[in-house]
Amino acid sequence: MNQSLIEKIAQKFAVGLNPKHEVHSGDYLSIKPAYVMTHDNTGAVIPKFKSIGATKLFNPRQVVNTLDHNVQDKSEKNLEKYKKIEDFAKSMGADFYPAGRGIGHQIMCEEGYAWPGTLVVASDSHSNMYGGLGCLGTPIVRTDAAAIWATGRTWWQVPPIAKVELQGSLRQGVTGKDVIIALCGYFNNDEVLNHAIEFVGDGIRYLTIDERLAIANMTTEWGALAGIFPIDLTIILWLKRREKFIEHRGLEGVFSDADGNSVHPRINHKRIEELEHNIPQADKDAFYAKELSIDLTTVEPYASGPNTVKTYTSVSDLREKNIKINKAYLVSCVNSRVDDIAEAAAVVKGKKIAEHVKFYIAAASSEVQKEAERYGYWQSLLEAGAIPLPPGCGPCIGLGTGLLEDGEVGISATNRNFKGRMGSPNAQAYLASPVVVAASAISGKIDLPAGQAGYDWKNKEYRELKGSIKINEKKAGAKASVKIIDGFKPVVEGDIVFCHQDNLNTDGIYPGKYTYIDDMTPQQQAEVVMENYDPEFVNIAKAGDILVGGFNFGTGSSREQAATALKYKGIQLVVAGTFNETYKRNALNNGYLLIECPQLVNDLKTKYGKDKLTVKSGMNVKIDFENSVLTFDNKVYSIDPVGGAAQELIVTGGLEEWVKKNL
Repeated sequence: MNQSLIEKIAQKFAVGLNPKHEVHSGDYLSIKPAYVMTHDNTGAVIPKFKSIGATKLFNPRQVVNTLDHNVQDKSEKNLEKYKKIEDFAKSMGADFYPAGRGIGHQIMCEEGYAWPGTLVVASDSHSNMYGGLGCLGTPIVRTDAAAIWATGRTWWQVPPIAKVELQGSLRQGVTGKDVIIALCGYFNNDEVLNHAIEFVGDGIRYLTIDERLAIANMTTEWGALAGIFPIDLTIILWLKRREKFIEHRGLEGVFSDADGNSVHPRINHKRIEELEHNIPQADKDAFYAKELSIDLTTVEPYASGPNTVKTYTSVSDLREKNIKINKAYLVSCVNSRVDDIAEAAAVVKGKKIAEHVKFYIAAASSEVQKEAERYGYWQSLLEAGAIPLPPGCGPCIGLGTGLLEDGEVGISATNRNFKGRMGSPNAQAYLASPVVVAASAISGKIDLPAGQAGYDWKNKEYRELKGSIKINEKKAGAKASVKIIDGFKPVVEGDIVFCHQDNLNTDGIYPGKYTYIDDMTPQQQAEVVMENYDPEFVNIAKAGDILVGGFNFGTGSSREQAATALKYKGIQLVVAGTFNETYKRNALNNGYLLIECPQLVNDLKTKYGKDKLTVKSGMNVKIDFENSVLTFDNKVYSIDPVGGAAQELIVTGGLEEWVKKNL
C-alpha cells in the first residue's frame, strides 16, 4: 500500500522506526517535529518542563515562543507573566516574539517555520493553519510541549485520513472563508472528526495562499486534527515573493551568509530551490478512510450560526431577514491578513459604519498592519469608523475590548462562534468572510456588499451547494507481528464493562466540581469516576475490568483526571469506537492505554441495547498486542498496532516519566 502526503511527512519526522516500516494511519510514532510553538501558555509549560528535571532545551532552534493571546491586558500581573516568558526564552536561546508582533500562527507562516513538507506542532488547536502552506500542522497539549523542549520529541498516532476534493472555481464575490463555512455546515455530522484532511482537486489552483490558510485554519472547527493543501506552484511562488519581501524590507531575523549577502535563516533561495526539486506528494493509490467533494461553483457567501459552525445560511437569505447587528469583527488568525483587510477596505471606502454598530479590526501581525497602512487599506477602515486593536488575539477568545454583551448580535471574520466564547452566553455570534462582515458593519444588519446585494445567487445558471461523501473500507492485509518491549504485557484479558453512550464528555467521566481540588488522592478520584454518567458505575466496575465505551469517548474539556480516575479505579484500559484526540493524548501521557475498535462497540450495542447506562457483561475479552487482534464472544476483531512509542509510555508510566528517563 502506498502513502498519502500526511503519511509521507509523518514518516520523515518519525524517529526510531524499523527501516522497513512504512508509516500508515493508526501507527503510534515517536516524532521529532521541525518546530514547536507555544504562546501565552508558555507560562504553563515552563513549570512542567522544570518539574521533569530539565534544565536546558534539547534544541533551542526547534522552540518558538510568541505572546499573542492576552496582549490587551496591561495589568502588572500579566506584564510580569510576559516578562517571565521572555526571560525564559532568551535564557534558553529559543526564538521569541513579543506582544504586538502578531498572532503566533501568522508568525509561524511569515517567518518560515511552517515550511512545506515538514511537521510543525503547537500547543494550540489552530496549528492546522500551517496546512495552507503544505505543512503538516497539528495540535499538542502542554505536556507534549514540555517533552519536546526537553528531548526534541513526543508521540503521535497518525489519524485516519480523509481526502477532500475541491472542484471548479469560485464565483466572483465568494472567498475561501465561504468554502470552509460551507464544508463545516454541509458535512455537519462529524464526518471528519479526529481525521487529518488532504485537500485535492482542480479547484485548488484558483485559491490564494490567504484563502488556503483560512480554510486550513478552520478545519479545526470542522473537527479535524490537520488540514493540508498540496505543495504546488502557488506555494512556491508565495515563498519566492516572501523571500524578496524580506530582502527588500530588511525584516528582523535576517543574517549575512559567507559572501555578505542578507539571508533569512528559513526563507531563502537555497531552501526554496531544494523544495522545488523535491516536492513530496501523495501516491496515486494511497488509501483514504473517506473521500469528500464539493463543487466550488455552487458556493456562495455564507454565514455560520448563530453560535455554531454546524449551521450555515446564505447571506442573500439572511439579509432579507433584517438581522440587526451590534458588533462586527475583522480580527484573529483566520481572516486578518493583507488580502482580507484589502477586501474589507474596498467595501467600506467612502462610507461610514452604522451608528449603532462597533466594528473592531486587528491585523494578524504587525507586518500585516504595516502593509495594510502602506497601501491605504487600514486608513480606509479607520476613516469609516472602525476601532483598531493591537495585532494579536482578543475578542475572538473573549479577551480585552469589544466583547459581546447580553442580547447583542455580532458578525465576525473569526473561526469560532461557540456560545459565550466572544462574550456573553446570551449573545448571538455569526461567522462570515471579511467582505460580508464589512458590508454588515455599514448596513447595520447582516448584509452583502452593495455591488452584490441585488445579485440573484440562486438563479437558474447555478445550483444549490453540491457535495458528496464516500466511505472506504480498508482491505485487511497481512499484518506484521508487533515487537513487544520489555515490561509491556503482550496479552491483556478482563471482563467487559459496557457504557454505550456516544460523545461521553469528560465531565461525565470526572465531574468538573472536583477538577480544581488539587489534593484529590488517586483513591478519591477512583471513588467519583463516572459519577455524572452513572452513579452506579463505581459499584458495578471492578479492578481488572476493561471498559468499552461508545464513539468520541472523552469529548469536552481537557481535564487529565478523566483518564487518571479510570486508571486509579483499576480499569485496565478503555476500548471505544473512537476517542476525542485530547482525551487520547492525556490518557497516553499518563501511561494509560486506549484502543479503538468500532466493530466491537457496534456489536455490543446490538447485544445489550441502551436501556442500562452500565452493563457488566460477565464475559471475557482478550487483547493480543503482538498480533493486533481483540477476541470477544468467539469473534476476532482487528485493532491498530500498538507500536513501540506507545508501549514505552505505558511501561514508563507516562510522558513525564519517559522524559525523565531520556534526559
